[in-house]
Amino acid sequence: MVTGANGYVASWLVKKLLDEGMTVHAVVRDPNNEKKIGHLKKAAENAKGKLTFFAGDLLKPGSYTEAMQGCELVYHTASPFTTTVKDPQKELIDPAVNGTVNVLSSANEVDSVKRVVVTSSCAAIYTDAIDTVNAPGGKLTEEVWNSTSSLDYQPYSYSKTLAEKKAWEMEKAQVRWDLITINPSFVMGPALNPANTTSESINVLKMFGDGEMKMGVPKMGVGVVDVRDLAEVHYRAGYTPEAKGRYIASAHNTDFLEMSSVLIPKYGAKFPLPKRALPKWLLMIVGPMTNKLFTRRFLRNNVNVPWRADNSKIKRELEMNFKPLKETMEDSFQVLIDEEILVAK
Repeated sequence: MVTGANGYVASWLVKKLLDEGMTVHAVVRDPNNEKKIGHLKKAAENAKGKLTFFAGDLLKPGSYTEAMQGCELVYHTASPFTTTVKDPQKELIDPAVNGTVNVLSSANEVDSVKRVVVTSSCAAIYTDAIDTVNAPGGKLTEEVWNSTSSLDYQPYSYSKTLAEKKAWEMEKAQVRWDLITINPSFVMGPALNPANTTSESINVLKMFGDGEMKMGVPKMGVGVVDVRDLAEVHYRAGYTPEAKGRYIASAHNTDFLEMSSVLIPKYGAKFPLPKRALPKWLLMIVGPMTNKLFTRRFLRNNVNVPWRADNSKIKRELEMNFKPLKETMEDSFQVLIDEEILVAK
């Protein structure tokens, strides 16, 4: 069973499971919304596996129980990912935490469930790039937990931290199923359903390509992982008997300037891609006026600060190799051109 099955990451996971011949119970908000699930039906057409849709709601207790019947493996990928919210408690914390409780409560009820894989985030490990510098050994590991976010500062990170902690708490209270959490960094890569994908990564690519950042880009440290690699990570986490605990899923320690720079050789002539880093002092002055997320605290902790994570556990235990950054960025950008979400100037 896959929750949020039509999401950016989950769509690739569902495709992978179907291609491997699995029976997939895909849970979505509205199984009759063709715009949102058509790409999954298409993926099932030539696959060896079998796809069935179910309705489910993060905030409705028991709404995953029917879909879970007969499933040994549960993937919980559904969670809100947005940074622009009016009420973080209602829009981020409640759906993330209560959704996790609802899915795992169903796992406690359904006897067939043996393993649950939860899509958490590196946001449950850190808030700002400076946290990676201050981590033991100067990089994030699976041992580190986010201790710097709150309802008032970076509430998205706070929601992911609370949701993952709740998942581990519920796992320890029972003995039938085991829990694995996947902690991806910033997810890039082509969407299977780009016109209907709500992903921050698409917003970043649009800002790169539409001229919004042509004067320069904040050199903010981030990690990047390809959405197709992330689907593979989920698959392996589900089907590797020895897999356990948390897995940092991050391919590259990078920053926004490098992410834009790798696109320039192929797309720089037609699109006003950012070619330089904006000075930190300038961002500290104008940032808070242009975007309410760009508080001075945020800028101080992320701009010109390297982001570092240790991905040795996932390489060792799940035998993962990751796509090059250039391939991920080019494939992501090309989809937006193909779908006419971005048009050459």
